[in-house]
Amino acid sequence: MTTSSPSPTSAASPRAIKPLRGVRVLSLALNLPGPAALMRLKAMGATCLKAEPPAPKSLPPGTSGDPMGQYNLKAYATLHDGIKVVTIDLKSEKGQARLHKELARTDVLLTSFRPSALQKLGLSWKALHKAYPALSLVAIVGAPGVRAEEPGHDLTYLADAGLVTGLDLPATLFADMGGSLMASEAALKAVLMQRSTGKGSFQEVALSDAAAWLALPRSWGLTQPKGAVGGAHAGYRIYRCKDGRVAIAALEPHFAAALCEVAGVSMKGVATMFQPATHEAIAAFLAGQTRQQLDRIATAHDIPLHTLA
Repeated sequence: MTTSSPSPTSAASPRAIKPLRGVRVLSLALNLPGPAALMRLKAMGATCLKAEPPAPKSLPPGTSGDPMGQYNLKAYATLHDGIKVVTIDLKSEKGQARLHKELARTDVLLTSFRPSALQKLGLSWKALHKAYPALSLVAIVGAPGVRAEEPGHDLTYLADAGLVTGLDLPATLFADMGGSLMASEAALKAVLMQRSTGKGSFQEVALSDAAAWLALPRSWGLTQPKGAVGGAHAGYRIYRCKDGRVAIAALEPHFAAALCEVAGVSMKGVATMFQPATHEAIAAFLAGQTRQQLDRIATAHDIPLHTLA
């Protein structure tokens, strides 16, 4: 049915449960995955501080040192809503002093640098663990292990995972957002381990791993063209309707049966839904309906669908 989209806040977290209340998180991570993870950690009750580098002098005063704050203010504002942001030049002595003052009272450090950059800043896991035994490090990287120095971005990780199937760009930044979920999960894991052992831990989160995780249904064949949710099942597809499109998700037999009934198709078992004639009949029926009519049909016959302009 036609519904409104959830707000970023409601999509980010459960409001009532605050398992990270009292946990202090310091983030040095820029762009999208790190700030998105920090947004979720704040929603779970953590006290969050974001440290950004100074913006280039060529930009107007007050410009964020995070590239996201330079090319998409709406995204930046949403990601950092309610989070304290400070400017720290990690390459200066003054900045290093400020950083270590914060690290002394931090439970989880979140980064998105390559390992070599962390090493240059004196923030390798070995150095951090020696100086702050109870501190945990969640390091977001592009690819795991020895590949962590390789350049890459959301699109290249999705392509490597087989999730770029044509010339169109993916509808959203799946690897970045999936990586943010894995990073917030890693922070939770680190906190649990610290509470049981009293020591911090190192957690590496690779965006390529996030892409590979999201790609599992495709690797199983589920979302391939011959798969049940890849277009082969007539009840799980996107069709044209009279004034737009309709996404049908009538996969289970009782939903498929309801769809067939309204479309005038005789359903004789699940195999019916994979027959070309069924696809054609359902497509013809939907093409003759408006979005409003389909919304009413969905309500009356308990059919999962969502109409689109």
